[in-house]
Amino acid sequence: MENITRGGQFIVKETLAENIFTPEDFSEEQKMMRDSVKEFIDREIWPNKIKFEQKDYAFTEEAMRKAGELGFLGVAVPEEIGGLGMGFVSTMLTCDYISGASGSFSTAFGAHTGIGTMPITLYGNEEQKNKYVPKLASGEWFGAYCLTEPGAGSDANSGKTKAELTADGKHYKINGQKMWISNAGFCNVMIVFARIEDDKNITGFIVEYDPANPNGITLGEEEHKLGIRASSTRQVFYNDTLVPVENMLAGRGEGFKIAMNALNVGRIKLAAACMDSQRRIITEAVKYANERIQFKTPIANFGAVRKKIADMAASAYVGESAGYRAAGDIETRVNARLADGASHQEAELKGVEEFAIECSILKVAVSEDAQACADEGIQIFGGMGFSEETPMESAWRDARITRIYEGTNEINRMLSVGMLVKKAMKGQVDLLGPAMKVGEELMGIPDFSTPDYDELFAEEKAIIAKLKKAFLMVAGSAVQKFGTELEQHQQLIACASDILIEIYMAESGILRTEKLAKSKGEATVKEQIAMAKLYLYNAVDIVAQKGKEGIVSFAEGDEQRMMLMGLRRFTKYDNQPNVIELREIIATKVIAENSYCF
Repeated sequence: MENITRGGQFIVKETLAENIFTPEDFSEEQKMMRDSVKEFIDREIWPNKIKFEQKDYAFTEEAMRKAGELGFLGVAVPEEIGGLGMGFVSTMLTCDYISGASGSFSTAFGAHTGIGTMPITLYGNEEQKNKYVPKLASGEWFGAYCLTEPGAGSDANSGKTKAELTADGKHYKINGQKMWISNAGFCNVMIVFARIEDDKNITGFIVEYDPANPNGITLGEEEHKLGIRASSTRQVFYNDTLVPVENMLAGRGEGFKIAMNALNVGRIKLAAACMDSQRRIITEAVKYANERIQFKTPIANFGAVRKKIADMAASAYVGESAGYRAAGDIETRVNARLADGASHQEAELKGVEEFAIECSILKVAVSEDAQACADEGIQIFGGMGFSEETPMESAWRDARITRIYEGTNEINRMLSVGMLVKKAMKGQVDLLGPAMKVGEELMGIPDFSTPDYDELFAEEKAIIAKLKKAFLMVAGSAVQKFGTELEQHQQLIACASDILIEIYMAESGILRTEKLAKSKGEATVKEQIAMAKLYLYNAVDIVAQKGKEGIVSFAEGDEQRMMLMGLRRFTKYDNQPNVIELREIIATKVIAENSYCF
């Protein structure tokens, strides 16, 4: 157990390529699951995109039932309570490939399998799990998650919904209002969070809902939204709703913990849910670029379009690399805890919680890359991209919500750095030692020799090591200067977070490609090598910009000059890559294959 990498340690340790999980490592069982999910989506969802855009909520429910019949809703559920009992990587894979065709269906699926079912699976007692989870895993029943209120969004623990014990002690009476509740229009079970008396923390309850016997539950009208139009989203009102005392989830005051841990899983699954949409957007954009003739040639021949295709492909490839790297780490951690005798519930919870930093990083990075990909997809289509007759505008609208739910990207930027600092204070990640070494290095005489970079990615890995020093320099100095008041300097934290994000993503792309090159040969994966190098090139620029922005916000005089000099040293290439050539390598392959083909 001690030899397993801990969450957040990537920033102070070198990770070896052979120790990460990549999509090329999928087992035969996982490949079969991936192909089954893709076949279902291509048959049932992609051809019916217009129904989702026309707000056909009944069709969303029908598609969910079909997914349940095929077992897709129970991938993460243990076999003994009606699921397939597959590992964390398989649940990521299913979420990935089931989510790319429609944001409406993706949201319904994610809300049901994640925050709708998972709290009972991981926090329910045996009676609760046996009563509810088999029906949820099969699609006989659907779940919803009722946390957000008009005055409680990112501050989830500030909800006003109340739960009062009845005089006979047999029920809790719930009164309050929830909003933005996904699947509300067709759910049978709600995970509802309410406060008992003046408790510091909220409490979770399992609440059954039957329209024929509403039990004080009233649904608002369907919300009309920018995107995810056929995802049922309603307000839910509780008026003396009676819930049996045995339907309390976990214990009194445990609701905030349930909510936060559910969001950790939700964040990495949200990243997964953005991956296949990028693949599909790239494929549709390339097809159009190959067919669209302007100035007597396909627009795919124009350098400005080829640049977009290359950048889109590189971001998609690196997003996959980082997502499955984290999923593999979580599964390894879960299996280690199971081997040590932990229950399924404890192993899953602790495994995901361990990598909460990476979950936040992925949520931010992949959701923003998906939005950028959709935006460029519209641009490649030109005027047609703005039309509802093409899939680009709906993909752009659907992508927009991903930066908001499962914790806004702003909140997740704060969390990634905040959680890392807390881990350091607990002794789980040694930030202080490496940060002090960086400080000593800054005071020493620089090494002006040019290293020997004969091996593949030798310089790129050296650059990533330097980028880690840049983070330690900025974040370490900020912690030293502000201490416990650092959380009040949100713009500075955001700068540090963006550096942290770029390091994890770029390193993941490099490590995946190094592993791939060792197994298949460099010549066979020249496009993947180009994508990994292109992403890192862009990441270095972001680190330089965000590092400078952070440093000048809190350092002055000699300290500032010293840190800016260090930043230039840590973001310097010895051999600057030809990025236009890298993009040409990538674009040539994608355009020739007429699809995202990695």
